[in-house]
Amino acid sequence: MAETEPRSASTSPMSVTTAEDGATMHAVVQSVYGGPEVLEFAEVEKPTPDDEEVLVRVVAASVGAGDWHLMRGTPFLIRLIYGGYRRPKFQTPGVDIAGRVEAVGRKVTAFQPGDEVIADLSEHGFGGFAEYVCVPATALVSKPTTVPFEAAAASPTSAVAALQALRDAGRLQAGEHVLINGASGGVGSFAVQIAKYLGAEVTGVSSTAKMELVRSIGADHVIDYTETDATTAGTQYDLILDTAGSHAMRAYRRALTPTGRYVMVGGPTGRFLRALVLGPLLSMTGPQTFGGFDLDVNRDDLAFVVGLLESGDIAPVIDRRYELGEVPEAIRYLEDGRAKGKIVITSEESI
Repeated sequence: MAETEPRSASTSPMSVTTAEDGATMHAVVQSVYGGPEVLEFAEVEKPTPDDEEVLVRVVAASVGAGDWHLMRGTPFLIRLIYGGYRRPKFQTPGVDIAGRVEAVGRKVTAFQPGDEVIADLSEHGFGGFAEYVCVPATALVSKPTTVPFEAAAASPTSAVAALQALRDAGRLQAGEHVLINGASGGVGSFAVQIAKYLGAEVTGVSSTAKMELVRSIGADHVIDYTETDATTAGTQYDLILDTAGSHAMRAYRRALTPTGRYVMVGGPTGRFLRALVLGPLLSMTGPQTFGGFDLDVNRDDLAFVVGLLESGDIAPVIDRRYELGEVPEAIRYLEDGRAKGKIVITSEESI
């Protein structure tokens, strides 16, 4: 992963760093790892784009599992990947954004002020929970004016993960039957819709309270996990996409067709790491395949997802909206496991 230094936050949560022209902005910052209480809403230096960067006025951002992992610095592997062994290297979190171009660097020709854009900042220093952020022009995708800012901001990480897990890791083909465990979550709700777009028969697994939501986004069948264990129900699937990690990998063997594939996208850290390490070994015991999933931050796939948003083939499920200063509450809500779909942060009026 890139280790670009953050350009959107000061070095201390309580300080005000003044740019040469005195311009400042508001941002969510942290100086230590911990729970939502370590996040502070502060006035910091407004960044200035380098030659190949674009300054984006953030209209909306979204909260995902990666945000609270980075906030807490857990699992410890997060610190090794992104730096910051003792304290966060990137002091302003926030991965997925949608906004308007405020200014462009001297060498940028693809964008101009006023353009509406969308980006995944995970390889570019983060910084999405702020009024402004500098982004390499090569990381931006144009946002169609017909796609609302909130919908755009809710989509980069979750929708691209769902697409890659189904199409690439899962090798899903039209006519196949896929089981999506955690179908009401951020990735799961996109996975239901993308699987239908790819021509699959979809069974979603959710709690009782979220079954109607899963049906409403296109699932052909819905299993209430409080009543039925999908791994012992007798139905076999060509692909199981697991975003919840509620069972060990071996439990899914009997729910797969003889040549079925199991892909773990999210869930408890221990089970996810075991899927990455033990999945290939388990796959060697027969024609079924098992494994974890590693997101490829890919501008082409983001552009493809934006196209699906524009065509109406997919739409994010947005559970709650919070203002920029309420990011701690938003992350706390996500950690509690109550969210249906995505949580959106707004720093100005969303359209």
